[in-house]
Amino acid sequence: MSVQSFVNKRKKTFLGLPAPLGYVPGLGRGATGFTTRSDIGPARDADDIPEDRHAPPNKKHKQDKEEDEEDLNDANYDEFSGYGGSLCSKDPYDKDDEEADAIYDAVDKRMDEKRKERREEKLKIDIEKFRQERPKIQQQFSDLKRDLADVTVDDWNNLPEVGDARNRKQRVARAEKFTPVPDSVLARAAAQSSMNTSISEQDQKFGGINTPFGAITPIGSATPSADIDMKKIGQARNTLMDIKLTQVSDSVSGQTVVDPKGYLTDLQSMLPSHGGDINDVKKARLLLKSVRETNPKHPPAWIASARLEEVTGKVQAARNLIMKGCEECPKSEDVWLESARLMPGDQARAVVAQAVRQLPQSVRIWSKAADLEMELKTKKRVFRKALESIPNSVRLWKQAVELEEEEDARIMLSRAVECCPTSVELWLALARLESYENARKVLNKARESIPTDRQVWITAAKLEEANGNSHMVERIIERALNSLRANMVEINRDHWIRDAEDCEKSGSIITCQAIIHAVISVGIEEEDRKHTWMEDADSCAAHQAYECARAIYAFALAEFPSKKSIWLRAAYFEKNHGTRESLEALLQRAVAHCPKAEVLWLMGAKSKWMAGDVPAARSILALAFQANPNSEEIWLAAVKLESENNEFERARRLLQKARASAPTARVFMKSVKLEWSLGEIRNAEILLDEAVKHYPDFAKLWMMKGQILVQAGKKEAARDSYNQGLKKCPQAVPLWLLLSRLEESLGQLTRARSILEKARLKNPSTEELWLEAVRVECRAGLKNIANTLMAKALQECPTSGMLWAEAILMEARPQRKTKCMDALKKCEHNPHVLLAASKLFWCERKISKARSWFNRTVKIDPDLGDAWAYFYKFELAHGDEKEQEDIQKRCLAAEPHHGDNWCAVSKDINNWRLKTEELLPIVAKSLPIPT
Repeated sequence: MSVQSFVNKRKKTFLGLPAPLGYVPGLGRGATGFTTRSDIGPARDADDIPEDRHAPPNKKHKQDKEEDEEDLNDANYDEFSGYGGSLCSKDPYDKDDEEADAIYDAVDKRMDEKRKERREEKLKIDIEKFRQERPKIQQQFSDLKRDLADVTVDDWNNLPEVGDARNRKQRVARAEKFTPVPDSVLARAAAQSSMNTSISEQDQKFGGINTPFGAITPIGSATPSADIDMKKIGQARNTLMDIKLTQVSDSVSGQTVVDPKGYLTDLQSMLPSHGGDINDVKKARLLLKSVRETNPKHPPAWIASARLEEVTGKVQAARNLIMKGCEECPKSEDVWLESARLMPGDQARAVVAQAVRQLPQSVRIWSKAADLEMELKTKKRVFRKALESIPNSVRLWKQAVELEEEEDARIMLSRAVECCPTSVELWLALARLESYENARKVLNKARESIPTDRQVWITAAKLEEANGNSHMVERIIERALNSLRANMVEINRDHWIRDAEDCEKSGSIITCQAIIHAVISVGIEEEDRKHTWMEDADSCAAHQAYECARAIYAFALAEFPSKKSIWLRAAYFEKNHGTRESLEALLQRAVAHCPKAEVLWLMGAKSKWMAGDVPAARSILALAFQANPNSEEIWLAAVKLESENNEFERARRLLQKARASAPTARVFMKSVKLEWSLGEIRNAEILLDEAVKHYPDFAKLWMMKGQILVQAGKKEAARDSYNQGLKKCPQAVPLWLLLSRLEESLGQLTRARSILEKARLKNPSTEELWLEAVRVECRAGLKNIANTLMAKALQECPTSGMLWAEAILMEARPQRKTKCMDALKKCEHNPHVLLAASKLFWCERKISKARSWFNRTVKIDPDLGDAWAYFYKFELAHGDEKEQEDIQKRCLAAEPHHGDNWCAVSKDINNWRLKTEELLPIVAKSLPIPT
């Protein structure tokens, strides 16, 4: 065993640990000890942290002492329990007390839960009893509120307005009356409160010392003062004003140069225009004075001080300040320019002359000096002096050249490009003034001086195009790109395309096309080419740079000759922005590359037909037949071409061939429609019977069959036809509507309702069916049922614009605006809601608002014929001929096909040959004026 282990064994466990709280050394063996200054240590500050184990006990507040003291007052004494308060309040609160309190709390809580149900039940009974004895006002009128459901709209509207129940004195406020004080009162008050300082004529005559006849004024008596005549004072003021006006009158012609009535107005206009608080002006003036005194060489302080004085109307003070600023800051051009602005003409020129002596290299001061001169010759002289001092200022050269004639300007520009060889604008301006040969030399020098600027190359290309050297343009643009790349210049497509647009606007079409061909592929990935080029073409078209867009389409078609989508976009572009010849040339190339694209053939044929060249349209369709032998679209286009040109027998033969070679439901439908339109009802019925056998699930055939039977007066047969069609096509909503309207026309309202109910079960959430159900009830005069159905419809189709539009018009006029706001919240951009809002403004005679909302409607959905018809009717009532013609042109361009009223007219078999421009007035005439 080592010595170290023996020592560790005998070591006490408490050694090295802090003493416990309240430990006093030697207290156990009776040692008391004593304390010296060395034990206490030096004196401590009040904010030193005390030792916790020797901390003195906290003193109790007076209030705590009073609480600890036992209350032995007689009022606190009880014979049974003695004095109130806790018997153990002075004893320490330990864990046993805490545990006891928790047990007592738990017991109290348990006892309270036992009685809780009984107590709550008793409270409930008491409340009910109280309510029975004293019911609320709401409960007293509950039966009357239930009866309000039976009150009609007319009863509501006939309710009298709430009047003012107060008596007349309370209702009619008594107007305050102000009585002016008479002059005599003012004169008397003035005489009592002031001394008389005037000397009468008698006093002046006798010296004012002795009174007449040697009498002495009695001691203590005051000299009586005369009454002040306020009327005379007013007359004197008017006389003074007349004198001033006379002084400024024209003595030669006798006519005054001052308007007497506007004199005071002119005086008012001379007041300072500053509308701010005068205290703010004083603070700003004091602050700026401090800045000037602290740093007198600070130019903005002087400028701000002068402008402050100018704003407050003290122009002379502003001039004095700015001149001091010029003395303190003679090298600041801003101070000199501000001084020249504030000074009048001659003084301003003198100030600028001083400024030029101080700052001979300042371009702005020389420009200001030229602006102050009135004569052209003096301006030129100033600019020439300026150019002697600053020969490399492009701005001065440009301003000087603008004042010269063409020949002098050319001479000056030749000198300018020597002094400023890096200015592209000066080189280009010189090239424009030179002849063709000299301009080429100038541009070559410019390319040598500025090899990194593209504008020089583009100007060279435009120069060659303008002089008939079109073959040089593309070569110049290619050399430009190679040269710029060699000089480490980045080729930015967007900048070059923008330059191409500028070239087109200036008339340089070949240069524009050359730029597009050169840069259109720069920096584009292989897979992004088509998408990017189409975006570029749309952007150019939006900027009205149609030649640039045409060049982009041409390049894209050269790269992708078999892309039908690019041909289509190019064709639509030519249709909108090109000529008929350019469109037909493009379509000829398109069908050569994409012979299977039916729409391209049809566009070509339609273009020829619209131009009146029917044989050419037939030949195009014949070529289309060869490329697409069984195409339904081409067959039907050929039929339409013949029928529109009154070649009905040709159309019949074409349809017969189509039914034989390419039999489709649409071909049969067009065949039936042609026979129906020509009045051959028997042939139409035969074709329909054959068609429904081959295509029983094509709903339009069943609709046409039913309509033909209704037209012939066979309504029972039409009902059977509609029912057969609905068995085959239960999802055909128009078929359900036709059957419902047939039953309604026969007076079978209940059957019409049941048909629409069945249709809604087959086709849930269909807005057309709900709308028809509401209209059926409205036509029957059952408005309450219609309102109930409309509420259900809006619950099932909350975003239906058709339903919201009908709901707006069903409301009474005072509630329509609120309903319209609700509709716009649910479906803001729905054309039906916008149309309803337009009609609402029309009813309220808000013409400009109605016109703007009609415009919004036709922009959002140009295919809605009802909107165009209402708009046209509105312009007929409130617009002029120009606006009516504009609506007709826009409607013709849009070619609408939808809308209840529009389709009712356009699909009438008697109107089958009418065009859009003929349909529009008919539909507008059939519409009612909204009320």
